[in-house]
Amino acid sequence: MIRWKTLRTRRAGRISRRAFLGGAGAVLTLPVLESMFGDKVAQADDAFPARTLMFYVPCGIHMAAWTPSATGAGYALTPILQPLVNVQEKLNIISGLSNQPAESDGAGDHASGTSGFLTCAHANKSETEIALGISMDQVIANAIGDQTRIPSMQMGIDGGGNTGGCDSGYSCAYTRNISWASVDQPLSKATSARVVFNQIFEGADPEASEAEKARRKAYRLSVLDYVNDEAVSLQSKLGAEDRAKLDEYLTGIRELEQRINKPAPTCEAIPEPPEDLAYVDKVDMMIDLMVLAFRCDATRVVSFMMANAGSNRTFSFLGVNSGHHQLSHHGGNAANHANLQTINTWEVQKFAELLEKMDAVTEGTGTLLDHSQVFFSSEIEDGDAHRHHNLPVILAGGCHGAYTTGRHVAYAPATKDGEPMANLFIKMIQSAGATDVTTFGDDGTGPIDGLT
Repeated sequence: MIRWKTLRTRRAGRISRRAFLGGAGAVLTLPVLESMFGDKVAQADDAFPARTLMFYVPCGIHMAAWTPSATGAGYALTPILQPLVNVQEKLNIISGLSNQPAESDGAGDHASGTSGFLTCAHANKSETEIALGISMDQVIANAIGDQTRIPSMQMGIDGGGNTGGCDSGYSCAYTRNISWASVDQPLSKATSARVVFNQIFEGADPEASEAEKARRKAYRLSVLDYVNDEAVSLQSKLGAEDRAKLDEYLTGIRELEQRINKPAPTCEAIPEPPEDLAYVDKVDMMIDLMVLAFRCDATRVVSFMMANAGSNRTFSFLGVNSGHHQLSHHGGNAANHANLQTINTWEVQKFAELLEKMDAVTEGTGTLLDHSQVFFSSEIEDGDAHRHHNLPVILAGGCHGAYTTGRHVAYAPATKDGEPMANLFIKMIQSAGATDVTTFGDDGTGPIDGLT
């Protein structure tokens, strides 16, 4: 039996046009016409849509081994960035961005920085009264999320609830989430690879034979034919305004039919992941699942937390036996710097593996990476200083020509008064299809210049 997409709405009291069409005509009356055709598709549905992925690592970066000495094209990769060599021409290293709204009120920079990571909003310091702002991934999801079965996916490695205090008087909600649906609604991440797998393949059978897939496709098309005939029969009974709405509806029927007739995305099944994956295996599996989610077009918006804020994980498999957070308070010690460099290089290596896997997916004359924008950063710059300016940023992918890649782009001054991170997010939001967004967060005033 076909399991139709669950009807969703991102706007109170209104079902989106595409969601209604996903139900393939469960209802079709004049009140439905009046209530269901207010939405406009935020981004044209094409074969290779824009995807957005936000990748968080904790505790800052050892900046001396991160920042390239030259700007522009042809810059030399630093030790921490060396794993990016195979995709260097498809990304930008960005220096000088500031996220001042993420400054803490007294102690608690990990919580304030992580809560501001995608919101660029100042968190209310409390363990019970949560107040922040919507995150940029959810601005995108609100605009284009109705074009996929899952508006957005939140993924991570470390779990934990949102109650209680986790950092110097800040709620755990601030340290364990980077995606926020609203001022007081964090979106908890899935930390089970099996759960993520089932989200991606819900309502689908990746083991189905070609004959079974063809039968399902024929059934969907026959339902559309029926709905189209029923809709046409209503035309003579409607007034001018509703005839216009019905014409939009029929256009949507044709668009959906064209979508069904498109070649299916490359979405090979993988074995269902076990529940008890070791840390490195879990990170690798989550990377594979992020790529799968995009390849299957289950979603076009993903956020991923490599760890929760202020993580003190040890990396014994790298020969680092002290905790990450402990090491990040390096005090200028050379041995601590060396261990941080080892951890940061491994984090970038995992990110590079993600990018290489995306770049290996051919889409027309380009790749999945070419059609995406993939952001990498941390909640603070240096773990000892807890600075929220000159943040370490990688932005990978061209996103349909939105960015000129292969450069180190440095904004000046690299201080608290530097270019707001929020302006980069406005550029990303617009590049994802929400072109009417011109402000964001507490200090975003317009799309950043210098990346096109």
